[in-house]
Amino acid sequence: MRHVDWDRRRFLKTAGLGSAALALSGQPMVRGDAGIENRSLLTVDPRPKFELSPYLYMQFMEPLGTTDTSVDAAWNFTADRWREDVVEITQELAPTLIRWGGCFCSYYRWKEGVGPREQRRPMLNLLWGGIYNNQVGTHEFLDFCRRVGAEGLIVVNFESDGRKSWAISPKGDLRSGNAQEAAEWVDYCNNPANAMRLEHGVRQPYGVKLWQIGNETSYDPNAFDVETAAKKTLEFARAMRKADPQIKIIGWGDSGWAERMAEIAGEELQYLAFHNGLRAGGEGSPLQGIEYRRDPAKTWHYLMKACEAQEQRIRDVRGQIARFDIPLAMTECHFILSGRNRCEVLSSWAAGVANARTLNVHERHGDVLKIATLADFCGTRWQNNAVMIPVPHGRSFMMPVAMVMSLYRKHVGNNAVTVLDTPDDLDVTASRTGDRVFLHVVNTNRTRSVNAAFRIQGADITTGRVYWYDLDPELEVFQYRPEHTFPRESPLNDHLAWTFPAASVSAVELSLQPA
Repeated sequence: MRHVDWDRRRFLKTAGLGSAALALSGQPMVRGDAGIENRSLLTVDPRPKFELSPYLYMQFMEPLGTTDTSVDAAWNFTADRWREDVVEITQELAPTLIRWGGCFCSYYRWKEGVGPREQRRPMLNLLWGGIYNNQVGTHEFLDFCRRVGAEGLIVVNFESDGRKSWAISPKGDLRSGNAQEAAEWVDYCNNPANAMRLEHGVRQPYGVKLWQIGNETSYDPNAFDVETAAKKTLEFARAMRKADPQIKIIGWGDSGWAERMAEIAGEELQYLAFHNGLRAGGEGSPLQGIEYRRDPAKTWHYLMKACEAQEQRIRDVRGQIARFDIPLAMTECHFILSGRNRCEVLSSWAAGVANARTLNVHERHGDVLKIATLADFCGTRWQNNAVMIPVPHGRSFMMPVAMVMSLYRKHVGNNAVTVLDTPDDLDVTASRTGDRVFLHVVNTNRTRSVNAAFRIQGADITTGRVYWYDLDPELEVFQYRPEHTFPRESPLNDHLAWTFPAASVSAVELSLQPA
């Protein structure tokens, strides 16, 4: 077995392909009689273009109730702490930012989830079903962020986003939160002298700098319109900033709202949020149920095209705010595919490669896109999660989307630079920090490797190293194995060239000196 588990019967059918991939996997190019003409140049202009935000690799945590027990499954109720296997795998994932919220926050009252656990009040999970007992609240969430080295982002209850069905529960419980409640949450987290937090035994403030007002507010035609939402956003933002003038606020700008939200509330906003689902379906699509297993080539074709819609989506939203100096925050994004458990194709390495292509799209728009994600972070069964949590016991593991997010996150520069030339079939982005250039390389060819020789304009490459995954596209990740977590790695040879295996995702680090 290589890096992932797969159905052995399907492996026998694809053994020839797998053997070919193994023969080519990540081998440095060796100069032969043919010389350089058998290689294609991968050329980079190392001059910085714009700063890349570290928040392009965020995750978000939301109590998803009976649908997918993402928070409850990660919590050890016997020991009153996070499951250690969830903490450990998240440390490997290395998210820069974790968001507390989603639709759940539209009926979440934060004071019910702080203080002694025995005094916390359970609540109906109005969207996702079941009862949320509030054993995990502000302190526990931010403690998790601290343990995994991530910053926290909190979504406030924005008057239930105007949804009347969430403002009052079926049992008559008021679930709508106002601007004062949001401001008090900011004060609880950030004011060193907050009396309530000190009473709860937490002496040091949490220092939460990022806050979101409104979550999918525009998706319900019977809720707030853009004029109402923008005016209320101003009210919330000003109240919250009185509690802490240093916070950064994200307003809601999806569904064509971005321009008007910026006009009315832009003076108080540091980001505008939108959400997106990667859809690779359409007529004839195999990406539903287990149909994808019947025709791997067709599945690959559809997955590789998913990034095109993402590119257009980002272009559309950034076009709406072209005259404003407000960056974008895509605080939720993942594949939306039909099928059991949100489509098992997302367990396949082919989906991992597709997600890597989308990460490249995010980097290319990094001049405006400053916060982004590609997964729902953690859960028990939805295949669009980054981390899967076996229940009632077992070892949590990263899905293919998390593997590529972790790879990119750990090997990326501070500033984007320009890729001038690439060999056919390679999707490449580049960045730089000091005298190092980083390449994110996706081989979009399912069956053929691609040879490349590296060239940096105006500089000599002194050394290089490659980190890569080169799995069979049909392999599916279903459980924890140590070899799943880490990519392979190798130094470049003296010829400073590389063979990128079929269906591979690689991070290349090149050290430079002036020519």
